[in-house]
Amino acid sequence: MKLLLDTHTFLWAIAEPRRLSTKARNAITKLDNQVFVSPVTAYELSYKHRLGRLPAGAAIVASFGRQLAHLYASEIPLSASHSLAAGQLDWDHKDPFDRLLAAQAMVEGFSLVTADDALHAFEPVATLW
Repeated sequence: MKLLLDTHTFLWAIAEPRRLSTKARNAITKLDNQVFVSPVTAYELSYKHRLGRLPAGAAIVASFGRQLAHLYASEIPLSASHSLAAGQLDWDHKDPFDRLLAAQAMVEGFSLVTADDALHAFEPVATLW
């Protein structure tokens, strides 16, 4: 299974794995699964840290690549097709980070690992929690 981690899922997997559902934690750690993290997540973490909404994020931002390796995750590039799909989503959700992650998961055929109810409710996106 190919998994794309939502930003909070990435954070929790690194810093607070007990906050993950059992299903999400098992899927992320199962070696048969491929785990991906988007540059959208790196941007969201860095941006929220700069705004003061993620005060403990400095270490994660500084060690982003090492954190990917720790999770045996790969970075998925953000492409024009992802961005175009995000802009065309027929979805009232305004959060650009969520829209890009949803579009990436849809275009690539990944399951988005998220606790976000808005993403679970958006049926074109396969989610796991």
